[in-house]
Amino acid sequence: MMEFRDLKTQYQTYKQEIDAAIQKVVTETNFIGGNEVKELEQQLADYVGVKHCISCANGTEAMTLVMMSWGIKKGDAVFIPDFTFFSTGEIVSFLGATPVFVDVDRETFNIDTIKLEEAIIKTIEEGKLTPKVIIPVDLFGLPANYPEIERIAKKYDLLVLEDGAQGFGGNINGKRACSFGDAATTSFFPAKPLGCYGDGGAIFTNDDKLAELLTSLKVHGKGENKYDNVRIGVNSRLDTIQAAVLQVKLKAFIDHEVEDVNRVYSLYNERLNGIVETPFIPDGFYSSFAQYTIKLKGNEQRDGLQAKLKEYDIPSMVYYVKPMHKQDAFTYLDINDQDFEITNKLCDTVLSLPMHPYLSEEEVDKVCDVIKEFN
Repeated sequence: MMEFRDLKTQYQTYKQEIDAAIQKVVTETNFIGGNEVKELEQQLADYVGVKHCISCANGTEAMTLVMMSWGIKKGDAVFIPDFTFFSTGEIVSFLGATPVFVDVDRETFNIDTIKLEEAIIKTIEEGKLTPKVIIPVDLFGLPANYPEIERIAKKYDLLVLEDGAQGFGGNINGKRACSFGDAATTSFFPAKPLGCYGDGGAIFTNDDKLAELLTSLKVHGKGENKYDNVRIGVNSRLDTIQAAVLQVKLKAFIDHEVEDVNRVYSLYNERLNGIVETPFIPDGFYSSFAQYTIKLKGNEQRDGLQAKLKEYDIPSMVYYVKPMHKQDAFTYLDINDQDFEITNKLCDTVLSLPMHPYLSEEEVDKVCDVIKEFN
C-alpha cells in the first residue's frame, strides 16, 4: 500500500546514520540534556536564520511557553485562523485568554489579513477584551502573509507568534519560516516536514531576554540550576534520542527533502491542472508541503473521490473536517457561523493526497490516474 507520508523509506535510506546516532546516546546514557540537544538547537537556529532556538517537548507546549513568557492571561484577545489544528486555539484558552477566530483566504488556506484587521478593530470597539497577539499558521507548509500581518501587528501594537508546525522549510523571498514575528514555533511530530520518532518541538526568536526566560520556564522555572526555582514553570524538554534522530534528518531535509517535495508538487500540478483545483503558491513564497491539498466541488464529490482512492489502496486525509469555531470545546465563545464562510466551505471540499520526498513519479501517476478516472 502507498504511504501517505513515507517514514519507512526515509528510515531505510538513513538507517545506518539513525541507528548509530541512537546507539551513541544509549551507550553514553545521557538521555536528558545531552550534547545532541544543544548541537541541534544551534543547527536549527542557523538554518532558520535566527539567534536562538529553544527546544521543548512538543509544538503545543512551544506555543504555550511563548504565551506564558508574554504574560498572556484572562481578558486578552488572541487572533488565530479558523482553519487549523485545535492546539493553536487550545493554548490560548489554556492560559485563560480568549481566542478570536478569523476566516482564511480560500487560495492559500492561511489567515485572511483583511478579515484579521476587521476582527482586531471589532474587538477594540467592543472593549471587552484587550488585543494582544496574532498567531498565524503556516498551513500545509506555506508561510502565512507575514509582510501584511506584521504591518497590521505594528499598527495595533500586537505581538506575532508564528505557528510554523507545518511550515518548517518554507520561505518568503528567501526568508525562512520560523523567522517571522516576535517568536515562532515548530513541531517535530513524526509526520511533520521535519519529524522525530516521538514528540518534540522548538521555539525560535532573536530576542535575548525572551530566550533566557523560555529556557527557565521550560525547566520548572529554573534560575542558576534546576534546584534554584525563580518562577513557576513547566517540564518541557526535548530528549537526547529525539535530538540525535533530528540531527540526521535535518541534514537530509536540507540536502534534498524540501527540494524533492517541491518536485512532487510540480508533478502533481502538471497532471491535475484543469482536473481539480490544485494548491496555490503566491509569487515569492515557497512551501515545504506538509500536505498537498486539492479542492473538490462539494462534500459528496470529495468523499466519493476519497472512497475511490481507497479502493486502489491510496491513502488520503481530510484536514480539517471541523473548523475551530465548531469545536465543542469552544462553545462558550460568542461565535457567528456566517463569519466563516470560506472555512466552512473548505472543510467540505479539501482532500490531502500522499505527499513526501520519497514519492515516485509512478506513484504520482497512479494517484492522478484514479482522480482523472473519477472525474
